Amino acid sequence: MNQRTRIKICGLTREEDVDAAVAAGADAVGFVLYEPSPRYVSAARAAELAARLPAYVTPVLLFVNATAAQVAAACALLPTALLQFHGDESPADCLSHGRPFVRAARIPLDTPADPDAGFNLVKYASDFNAAQAILLDAHVDGFGGGGKTFNWSLLPPNVNAHLVLSGGLTPANVTDGILQVRPRCKTLAVDVSSGVEISKGIKSADKIKQFVSAVRAADEQT
Repeated sequence: MNQRTRIKICGLTREEDVDAAVAAGADAVGFVLYEPSPRYVSAARAAELAARLPAYVTPVLLFVNATAAQVAAACALLPTALLQFHGDESPADCLSHGRPFVRAARIPLDTPADPDAGFNLVKYASDFNAAQAILLDAHVDGFGGGGKTFNWSLLPPNVNAHLVLSGGLTPANVTDGILQVRPRCKTLAVDVSSGVEISKGIKSADKIKQFVSAVRAADEQT
């Protein structure tokens, strides 16, 4: 039986983009609650957009070094949301909110994700073993992958964790990414933002459909 890859469309700012993600078959949609991001929305705006979601699509709130009060206020407005941490949050920080969470890992662009390269993904996943999944993003200046991909083939061969592949994914490359990364982990999901955009924060319904189709194509090959 083929393993179904879960899909998250991140950085949503408009009602029509939320609707397009749902119509295409996304499992989750992400809202960026980090003010420097061009895809930033307030917690109140995220709640408005999430109100359009059917029960089977999960809202995800993305934080970067937010205060406990900021996280709590957002959680109060979106009580069913999954939390996603992209900053310098420790395992204890992530656990302190009492909510399911995903932890982002910043993967070097051109070097193996191993101890000799200065980043040990296996240890990182162990340190954050309470996370629902570890999200793999490219290590660039600032926070977020900046639309860059890292070298998927250099990931450790066996990561004892649920992984979310992110960073520079597009309809053109996501099939290959899934085929390379899925054998290395427990389960795999994918997360896309810039790869389905017309401009920063503005999604394309056609690109979202193409992305979902490419993910399903990968599922058929495994």
